[in-house]
Parts: sequence; C-alpha cells; structure tokens
Amino acid sequence: MRYTFIDNKGTFKLTNPERNSYSYFPLANEAGVMSSITPTLNGDCKMGQNTFLLTPVSSEDLHNNKSSRNFWLYVENKGAWSATGGSAMAQAQLFSKDKEETQLEAGIMWHKITRISKEFGITSEITSFVSSSSDTVELMKVKVTNIGDEPLTFVPTAAIPLYARSADNLRDHRHVTSLLHRIKTTDYSVLINPTLTFDERGHKKNTVIYGVSGAEDNGNKPVGYFPIVEDYIGEGGSFDMPEAIISQKKPSVTAGTSIDGYEALGGIAFGSVTLKPQDSKSYIIVLGFNKDEETFDQVSKKYLSEAAFDKALEETKAYWEQKINVSYQTNDHQFDNWMYWVNFQPMLRRIYGCSFLPHHDYGKGGRGWRDLWQDCLALLVMDPSDVREMLLGNFGGVRIDGTNATIIGTKQGEFIADRNNITRVWMDHGAWPFLTIKFYIEQSGDLQFLLQEQNYFKDPQVERGTAKDEKWLPSEGNWLLTANQDVYKGTIIEHLLVQHLTAFYDVGEHNHLRLHGADWNDALDMASEKGESVAFSALYAGNMKQIAILLKALKEKENQEDLMLAEELQDLITNDIHLYEDIHKKQAILKGYCQKVRRTVSGQKVAVSIDALIEDLEAKANWMAAHIQNTEWITNETGYSWYNGYYDNLGRRVEGDHENGTRMMLTSQVFTVMNQIATNEQVSEIIKASDQYLYDAAVGGYKLNTDFKEVKMDLGRMFGFAYGHKENGAVFSHMATMYANALYQRGFVKEGFKVIHTLYNHCNDFEKSRIYPGVPEYISGKGRGMYHYLTGTASWLMLTVITEMFGIKGKLGDLVFEPKLLKEQFDQEGKATIQITFADRKLKVTYYNKALKQPEAYSVKEIKINNQLYAHQNAIIRRLDIENLNSSVEHKIDVILE
Repeated sequence: MRYTFIDNKGTFKLTNPERNSYSYFPLANEAGVMSSITPTLNGDCKMGQNTFLLTPVSSEDLHNNKSSRNFWLYVENKGAWSATGGSAMAQAQLFSKDKEETQLEAGIMWHKITRISKEFGITSEITSFVSSSSDTVELMKVKVTNIGDEPLTFVPTAAIPLYARSADNLRDHRHVTSLLHRIKTTDYSVLINPTLTFDERGHKKNTVIYGVSGAEDNGNKPVGYFPIVEDYIGEGGSFDMPEAIISQKKPSVTAGTSIDGYEALGGIAFGSVTLKPQDSKSYIIVLGFNKDEETFDQVSKKYLSEAAFDKALEETKAYWEQKINVSYQTNDHQFDNWMYWVNFQPMLRRIYGCSFLPHHDYGKGGRGWRDLWQDCLALLVMDPSDVREMLLGNFGGVRIDGTNATIIGTKQGEFIADRNNITRVWMDHGAWPFLTIKFYIEQSGDLQFLLQEQNYFKDPQVERGTAKDEKWLPSEGNWLLTANQDVYKGTIIEHLLVQHLTAFYDVGEHNHLRLHGADWNDALDMASEKGESVAFSALYAGNMKQIAILLKALKEKENQEDLMLAEELQDLITNDIHLYEDIHKKQAILKGYCQKVRRTVSGQKVAVSIDALIEDLEAKANWMAAHIQNTEWITNETGYSWYNGYYDNLGRRVEGDHENGTRMMLTSQVFTVMNQIATNEQVSEIIKASDQYLYDAAVGGYKLNTDFKEVKMDLGRMFGFAYGHKENGAVFSHMATMYANALYQRGFVKEGFKVIHTLYNHCNDFEKSRIYPGVPEYISGKGRGMYHYLTGTASWLMLTVITEMFGIKGKLGDLVFEPKLLKEQFDQEGKATIQITFADRKLKVTYYNKALKQPEAYSVKEIKINNQLYAHQNAIIRRLDIENLNSSVEHKIDVILE
C-alpha cells in the first residue's frame, strides 16, 4: 500500500485509502474555515472553538463516529448505497473480497475519493475543498456514473449531520444546547440559527448562521428535506443505517418550514434520476457559516452549479500553487514532491494554529510563542512581503524581565495577560526570536530593523515568573510604562539584549541556565526549582556570539557607534570573568534588575558603545561555551562520549551511565553541535554515540532520548508516557531535523543527509508511517506518523534543505551559493534545481556537477544569470544585481561546480 505522485506539485493517488486508520486530510482557507476529512468523509468543519458546523472529532472518533458527511442513493430494485462508504453494509465488506474499489486523489487543499460498486453498477466521485476566496464555505461535488449495461434509476439524498455550536458542548449540555436550535429550510438549504451560545458563566446571543445547501449540477432545487436527526434515522436506526433511506421514506419537509429545538441534519433530498449506461449526474453540496440567512443563501448559490464548482476548484488550486513558490528537482522525484508538502505545512499552522485537526485535540486554535517565530522562517522564504511588520509586532510580547507573554491573541501583535495565575516560563523562549531575526537580516540586509522601536508587554507576572505584581490592574493596559506613566519603547536590539542578558544571570547551582517550567521540550516540566538546561545554555551562548557579529555589521555598514538603551540594562552589562564564576552574585544582579523594572522603568536611556556591547557579549558567550566544555563532556563506561544537557530537580546530572541503563538525550547534542560548543572531534564522537544509543531506522531515525526506565518525577511528565511515544523516546521530527541542520552547519554533510533521508524514507513508506505526504510531529513506537501537518518541523526542514543542502542563503542581503548536495542527489546529467524567491525575484537555480563529485570535492566555479557569465566573488551575487532583474519573470541562474 503506497501512494504515488502524479505530477511535480505534490498531487498523489492512493488505492483503498479507507483501509488505513487515523488518516485525515486538511481543507481550509484564510477566511477561517478549518475542516478535516477522511476517505469516508468523516472529520469536522469549524471556524473556531465555539463555532463547529460538524461534530468535533479527535483521532479516535475517526473510526468510532458515525456522524460523517454522507450521500446516499436508493437504487431501484437493488437498495440503499452510500457514495461515501458510510454505510453498515460497506463496513461489513471492508475486509472481504467483496470490498468496493476505492481510490483517493488529493492535492494541496483538495480531496477526491472515487468508489466503484460492481454490485450496484455505480461509480461515485466525490470532490471536496474549501474555497480559497473570502467565502466561509466547504464545497463538495458528488458525481455518479452508471457503469452497468442497463439504465440505472436512483433517488439521491445528501445527509450532513449538523452540530452548530461550541466544542465545549460535546460534554457540556449536549442535549440542552440542541434546544437552542432554530432550524429553517429554504429553496436550497437547511439552516440553523441557535438562539444563544450556551455558557453558564454567561450566555451570549448567537451571531452565526450554520447550514448546508444543495442543488443538481444544472442548478435544479432539492425536492424536500430531512432536517431532524431523529426523524431521519428512525427509532433504532443510525447514520450508517438510517430508516429514511433504507425504508424509502418520502421527505415530508419542504422549503419554508421552521422547526425548533432538535439535533439537526443537512438532509437534502433530490428527485429520482435515470442514467443510461456510462452517463453521469452531479450534485453540489455547500457547507457553510455566515452572519445571516440572506447572506448565507447568496453565498451558497454562487457555487450551486457544476460550472461554478469546477471554476472555484481551479481557482483554489491556482491560489495555493502560487503561495507555494519553492520547488525542487533532484534525482529523487519522490523526495521533491514530499518536500512540496513540507513547504505547505507552515501555511497550515498559520491557519489551524496548534489545534483543530484530529490529533491536535487540545487548545483553542492559537499558536505558541515558538510558533510565531519558527513559522516566520518559512514565510521569509515563501512570502516575505509582510514579515517585517509581523516580526516587529511579535516583539511586543517580550517583557522587560526577558520572559514573554504566552497567551497570544488572534490579531497580529496581540498578546493577552494571564490575570489569574503566575504563568509558566519556558526558559528557551528568549532564544528563538533571534534565530528568526538573524535569518531575516541575512536574507534582506535590513540592519536598520534592529533600531526599530517596540513596546514591552506588561501583566501581573514579574521577576521571570517567580512573583506577581499585585498592584497591576487591567485598566493600566498591557504595555510597560515609565515612571511618568508613558508607554516605554525600546529598539529591537534592546529587546534581544534583554532576552539574552537576563537569561545569562538566571543560573542554577551548576552555573547553567535554569530550566524553570521547561525548555523546548514542554514535557520537562517538573524541575522548576533545581533543574538546569545545559542544552539551551549552549543556544543562548551561540546567539550572543551572533548578536555580536550583527552589531559589528551595524557599526560598519550603518555607521552606528552607540545604542540608546534603558538605563536599567547597565546592571547586566558587566564584562567580569570573576563575576561569571560566582553563582550567587549573578543571581543577585538579576534579582536587583528585576526588582528595578518590576512595575515600571525610569524612561531614561543611556548611550552604550557598540564596541563595549560586542566585548561584553563575546566575553559572556565564550565563558558559557568554556564552562559547558569543561563541565558537561561525559564518557560512559563503554567509551562513548557526548554532552550532558540537563540537571534534574534534585540537582543531579541527567545523562550518562545509570543503573537502569545509559541515559542520553538528542537535544543536548543538537545545540552543543549547532553553536560551536563541541569541537569537530567531539562532533564525531557525538555522532557515534547518537548512532549507538538513539538511532533506529525502523521508526524514522534519531529518537529524542534513551529509555530511562523510570517515571522521573524530578524532571518531567514525559517519563510518564510509554517509551517510544511523544517526548519520551519517539523520533521527534523537529529535534531530529535540527540535528541534521547542526551537522550540515558543521560540515558533517553525509551524516546530516542521513538524518533527513531516514526520516523522509520512513514517512514516505506508507505501509510504515500510515500518513499522507509530509512530516509529522513524531513517529510512534510502531512507526506510525503522529500529529500530522501542524509541526514546527516543516519550517526547519525547509530551512535546512534550502540553506544547507542546496546552500541558497543570504549574507546581509546578498545571495550566496554554498551547496552541500551529495553526488547521488544530482540527476543523470549532474543537475539539481531549486525554484525560489529571493529579493522579490523569482529564481530558478540549477547546479551542474557533471563529474558527480561529493561536496568536499567541489566548489563554485562559474555563475551565469540568464546565460550571461556573472563576475562573482566567493560565490556571491550582490543584492543590487538581483534587484536590477525584471520582477515579473523568472530568472535562470546556473551554478557550475568543479
């Protein structure tokens, strides 16, 4: 059982897709419609936590739940047949030789399932998508074809169970909330206008109309309706064996009927049809949301013909194809198409957040702090037009103590106070913004961005999550004020300094950065008192070195000698090696600073020399690197060596030899390798140890950790999970991809390729991974891809393939070529191509490696732009030369390797 790509845009086919559990596919648009759909049209459709059109589903509901989209035919002399396979009869045949033939064909944001019934002499082809327009609709076309030798007469009925309320009501007054339903039929539709949104903390008037509309392909109206669930299924019946269909009940409800207070159904009955052999008939179904009945009908009628449906489908395909403006052509066509889906995944996370797909049955749709920054990495490659403002807005969530807001609003740059509790602090949060800002500046050359000003976030949380400002009132707003009650603004570079300098002083008893509530691994959440993260200490150290490099560029290119910084920050700018060794003094300095800025800042700024800042940052970074090297490089009893990355809540080193077996964590290696803490010799040793203790090709490559064989209550909840699942020893795609990125950065190309290729090979093997194309959050102990589509892995995988594998990267706005493609990645002609946008110009970059050399043996010899030789230095095309190219056409860049 494998899927097959049928073009170079990720379109694939899969036979018998319903013989696979937990499969779901995303359908959505940027207007807020978020659907999931399975091969039998299960799944849901919603616009938010409180606005579900179809019943909310989790992964287990995909096989438990009968409340799915359905389309029935009652065939004369033969009986009832479900075009979706959503019948008890089809389920009974699933594992028999009489199973109906099915095939899935799907592309970006569209889904088509074909079902062939030899018994009934029918083929159904059901195409589903969400319009890419601003219309809040999911569209479905059911095409029925007579494949027999005799005329076929049938009566068709669409049956879409309508939930029409908040997901909270699934287990909170499910029946009572059905009493709020006001159901109405019109010429084409079944509409629901609930009177209230039910919430015992405070009921509100409902403002959303839910509904389903339907028409024949020529626009003909339905002949009647089944708007009430209990009338449709009958006593003792069910959605997969409904009395109305099985017993050929005539619809008693016509247009213009109102019914109140029942569970609703988009049951739409059409007139009897007779098809000659090989003839077809289509039906259009519109599921949607709107503000009033009139607008709902106006919008749905736009699509209620086959011509209108087909036009909208082609427009939707073109829309998303234009959005995904990165593609690859290597010797592995399958990998190129798989990466096309990876390119798309960050867009899905912008729409769905971290919720609203069946595995992601938590949260209410928002994204987390890391997501804001990591998703921008992909946008900087594919759609950088609005990213500058987005990045600037994101910095409005930083607090003056270096922590950040964790409740993120729906509007750009909107952050919300937690007014009830001291919110959790993730100690890694201060590190991610710089990685994105560095990439932005390298891509754009926009050093001036560092001097843009932005507010700081203010709420009750103070002193890095250890205290609460009892005097703060919501009426003061969520912006840090000065002593004069003015909103304080600092530059972006000041925000970055605040995040890193406060972290530097926030150390535990081993002089590494405190773990607080967790780091990137959310499940390391039980060591807030004595836990330390050596792994992310390495990242902060690496960042400080890179901030110093950007400051040098700011001075040289922008003639900037000084920075104006909040006067309170002077307490943290202390280049004193003796101080760095003194844990208690460092903690005291941080406490003093945090108390100064607890309520307000003075509003006074001081000029600080860039040279002094560079010296301070480099000194701190070098000390941290040396401290990690001197204290955390471990060798176990069998001779393998690697870096310890954590201390638990009893202050004990986590990794190394243990009576329960060797303990090793991948995260510890990633950031020590990536940030130049590990020497080249140590990187080689880390690779050996990782291959020995963490690598398992059977589940996609490098696991997050070894089996600790202990529910480690002094470190985190992850150890309560079964080993091989989620954060406890699964192949966690995000960290595995960052391991690949780190290895590529350090020049260990074959080893980096192995990480990506093993992960790709596993995901691409449908028999093992059981997921559609793309990269999941993690791979279970049985090899199944889990939590598909919505993962930060996609941004880092794109970044790694583009900037490291293909070596297309920015250098303060210029374009640099540093390819690390292995010889087996070039096609038979020695070519490898990437299509990408840089400096708002469409580029088709082709590398020529005719001798099929490995990366260590080739370098850039020649560069041609549109067949004209370009006089390059160090494989760089100057930004001005790219900007001088026509912005309306694609340009060909040939890079000759020798």
